Amino acid sequence: MAVNRLAQEWREPAPSPVEVSIVMPCLNEAATLASCIRKAQTAIAKDGLAAEIIVADNGSTDASPTIARALGARLVVAEQRGYGAALQAGIAAARGQYVIIGDADDSYDFSAIGPFVAMLRQGSDLVMGNRFRGGIDKGAMRWSHRFIGNPVLTAIGRFLFGIRIGDFHCGLRAFRKDAYELMGLRTTGMEFASEMVIKAGLKRMRMDEVPIVLHKDGRNRPPHLRTWRDGWRHLRFMLLFSPRWLFVIPGAALFVAGVLASALLISGPQQVGPLALDIDTLLVAAVCCLLGYQVLVFGVFTKVFAIRQGFHPPHAALSWLFRYITLEVGLLCGVLLTLAGVAGVVLAFLNWKSVGFGALDPRVTMRELIPAVVMMALGVQTVFASFFLSILDIDARR
Repeated sequence: MAVNRLAQEWREPAPSPVEVSIVMPCLNEAATLASCIRKAQTAIAKDGLAAEIIVADNGSTDASPTIARALGARLVVAEQRGYGAALQAGIAAARGQYVIIGDADDSYDFSAIGPFVAMLRQGSDLVMGNRFRGGIDKGAMRWSHRFIGNPVLTAIGRFLFGIRIGDFHCGLRAFRKDAYELMGLRTTGMEFASEMVIKAGLKRMRMDEVPIVLHKDGRNRPPHLRTWRDGWRHLRFMLLFSPRWLFVIPGAALFVAGVLASALLISGPQQVGPLALDIDTLLVAAVCCLLGYQVLVFGVFTKVFAIRQGFHPPHAALSWLFRYITLEVGLLCGVLLTLAGVAGVVLAFLNWKSVGFGALDPRVTMRELIPAVVMMALGVQTVFASFFLSILDIDARR
């Protein structure tokens, strides 16, 4: 009984809570991994951090796993290949309130992570390193990446999403783990870096920057980064994540231009400066109407799908759209447009019949027929777009 009582009273001391988890994605980084781990350990000792070091191995065939274990780092095996996949596996295993990620190629100085932790403690959700403010060692970044790739992609990201970050693709960054979980990141490749910044911006998280120095990496092999492939993946991801700029604004501009040009030419030829605009211009304007409307509809589809999948936060305008513009309203509008177009075609047919189905002047008859055909096409598109949006709405409500 005494032994049982003692066994009940004794408890294994709880491990000290981890405040900071340092995660390093790794794929054959044996030449530099030890240096990165030791620098991280230096920062932990210098700043008195309650921290852990996690190496997220992504299928290394060299001594990287052995080095990680020998130096006391936690080794997490990321079975799915890809930069983002490795980081997701390492972050999922992190026990810290704050997570710091950085490449294991010795290009980032893990001994200088103190400012990142300080900003997180002050309330930041995401703290980005900025290599352009801190400095880039000679040979540390290709000239095309330094003066074209990174600045252009960062400028596009700032423009599309209104995010005031100066270095979208810096590999050294820190974040609150609860903020990371709210982001719901999905990508498994290099575009993981863009997705994190974009989603933090869309969710109105607090983002700050820390100037850092980018050093020449110490690897004895070419980098995993592929300039054109990975640059395109970043750009593609940003465009797909911004349906407003990819679909809505171009579609609206095209549609409005087509409507205005059609309204100008529907009554007859027009002289605009040296240009004589007639039936051929009306046909081009009609096609612009159709294309612009179709692109606009794609934009709505994409936005609704992105919200449903958790890529975008809810949008007030779309919430209003589904509240007042129901399937029945969309069908009614589509049917009315279609019937108006059919009426125009019938009228054109009757005019043709009145002259015994003989030859007609296309400069006159096409001004009746082109608008009619456009209205028929817009009506049919509206009907089927309404059905598709209702399917998306059913899934969202579920």
